[in-house]
Amino acid sequence: MDPSFNFEPLTPTAFLHRAAQVFGDRVGVIQDDLRFTYAEFLKRCLNLSGALAASGVKPGDRVAILAGNSHVMLAAHYAVPFAGAVLVALNTRVTPADMAFILKHAGASVLIYDPEYAATATEAGKLVGRGLRLIGSGNDGDLEDMIAGGSPFLHPVADERSMLAINYTSGTTAQPKGVMYHHRGAYLQALAMALHMGMDSDSVYLWTLPMFHCNGWCFPWGVTAVGGVHLCLPKLDAASIWRHMRESGVTHFCAAPTVLTMTIWDPQAGKVDLPRPVRIGTGGAPPTPALLERLQALGMDITHLYGLTETYGPAVLCEWRSDWNRLPLTEQAMLKSRQGVNNVIGQKIRVVNESGGDVETDGETMGEIAIRGNNVMLGYYKDEETTRKSCPDGWFRTGDLGVMHPDGYIELRDRAKDIIISGGENISSVEIESALTTHQAVLEVAVVAGPDEKWGEVPIAFVTLKDGAAATDAELIDHVRARLARFKAPKKVIFGPLPKTSTGKVQKKVLRDRLRSA
Repeated sequence: MDPSFNFEPLTPTAFLHRAAQVFGDRVGVIQDDLRFTYAEFLKRCLNLSGALAASGVKPGDRVAILAGNSHVMLAAHYAVPFAGAVLVALNTRVTPADMAFILKHAGASVLIYDPEYAATATEAGKLVGRGLRLIGSGNDGDLEDMIAGGSPFLHPVADERSMLAINYTSGTTAQPKGVMYHHRGAYLQALAMALHMGMDSDSVYLWTLPMFHCNGWCFPWGVTAVGGVHLCLPKLDAASIWRHMRESGVTHFCAAPTVLTMTIWDPQAGKVDLPRPVRIGTGGAPPTPALLERLQALGMDITHLYGLTETYGPAVLCEWRSDWNRLPLTEQAMLKSRQGVNNVIGQKIRVVNESGGDVETDGETMGEIAIRGNNVMLGYYKDEETTRKSCPDGWFRTGDLGVMHPDGYIELRDRAKDIIISGGENISSVEIESALTTHQAVLEVAVVAGPDEKWGEVPIAFVTLKDGAAATDAELIDHVRARLARFKAPKKVIFGPLPKTSTGKVQKKVLRDRLRSA
């Protein structure tokens, strides 16, 4: 008997073939005035695959892409794997030198770029040297010529655990690490994201989350799986987000809490009621109860997600129970600020102590969050030692500290490196941040350890105030003391904008360096 009748290797690119069959006549990709039906988009991706193969790209080669949230970046998520190559989506905000390091480390043979990144791509290409081919994009660019002249090509996936993509970590504390994704993991994660976000063929997904970040949490494939609309937004600004929510039928988008903060306090916020509820996924940092309450008031249904580059994005979500809707809004916000439980394709999340045993499920005992399953990376590219260290016993250690509540939901308390040890007491920076954001004048806050001769370390708060709002150092410190133990209150408050990564995460290392240098 032929064993192939009951097995087909999983790959997320298969979703585009189905979308073209079922929804081929419907618009699936929108960017400004551009419209592509799913049938047209499949043809473009197959033609680009053929053009890459004809230009010398072989199965297993690495093809890099430097683009914003554009139809070009979206097409690369299909065309590159169609050619049997490995996708390397580049962070658009890193320096040419960092980009050159990634290109060299990945061994990329091709770099496709959007016109606005031509200067960065050219400079990075010079640093890499020979062996890297640059392909521009635009109405009259080389990429469009390649697509127009390409012949459809599809390299079949023989091994579902073969490498699909390499995603590089931000590298804020060391050189970026290349995280290897496989076809099976991306396929399952894409389905998990579509299911948990309640997406279907009538969904319109606004691209605010960078596609280069964890391959957009696998939504480039997940939206296509349900036949929804990709609404590409190459330039991120709050006014555009509000315009699309009101005028373009947006039903879903994902963003870091910092992007949500920017959006909900924009002058456009709340001026006109949204025509429909908008489902939002957020992760990257624990959203504060104050942020969650504001989003609910504006008609946005928020789901808190947690994960890392190493877990294809969100491996954990705060699964909402309908009976919680009867609780007061403040209590709902507190529940939603928890990270939650494993997503539908993952194994049960653990919180472990230093010896690898499970901590007490009391919501108080801290340990490190550990994950395993199909939505965990193959490993770090060209770095077996770091891979082994990150998975000492078959469970991937996230480096995040949290607690396990009696109902099985985890709550993140801090990064291991962000815990403040003051006079022998462990203080969670996240706990202090949550307290500060309940003050009506506070827009954003980050708390880090500052050196202290007596206590070793003390909490220092960096605060951005809302436009037109005012607050003093003493006022905010007293605000925290009224809510937390006195020793947890920040010893100093520094006002000003917060440094952030390209994905919206606050760069606490930069803040710690400022304190040390001062």
